[in-house]
Order: sequence, then C-alpha cells, then structure tokens
Amino acid sequence: MLELRPNCECCDKDLPPEAQDALICTFECTFCADCAENVLAGVCPNCGGNFSPRPIRPAAMLETYPASTRRVLKAEGCDPHKAA
Repeated sequence: MLELRPNCECCDKDLPPEAQDALICTFECTFCADCAENVLAGVCPNCGGNFSPRPIRPAAMLETYPASTRRVLKAEGCDPHKAA
C-alpha cells in the first residue's frame, strides 16, 4: 500500500491525500511540485530517481486505508547533489 505522506520533505508544505501537486519517487519520497521542479530539478535528493504525480486515493478508501500522519523533513536541506 502506497504511503501517502502528509508533507513536502523539502519545504514542509502540507500535502493532504487529495493534493494535486504532490510528487513521489519510487521510494515514496514526497515533495511538492514547486520544490521538485525548482529546487531539485526533477531529481530525488534521497535516491537520485525521478518523480511522478502521487496518485489520489479515493475518499471512501481513506477510511479503510488512511494516509500517513508521519511527517518527513530533510533536516540537512534539499541539495540535489547529495543524492544517494
């Protein structure tokens, strides 16, 4: 099950389950479109992969399969040159 993280790991912007500007990499790292495009140039700083739009889980399914409440924030910042 895809973990729907509640925030951008770079700027900490809230990204609720219905957010249309949430992007993820293959490791479910989550960033807002602004940071992914303008700060990270389309490259995940954690794994070096690219981003895809995060799917929107239908509201009825959120009752059974809720979004994550665990916020992830890169304390060291979002330097795309430090990717794993």
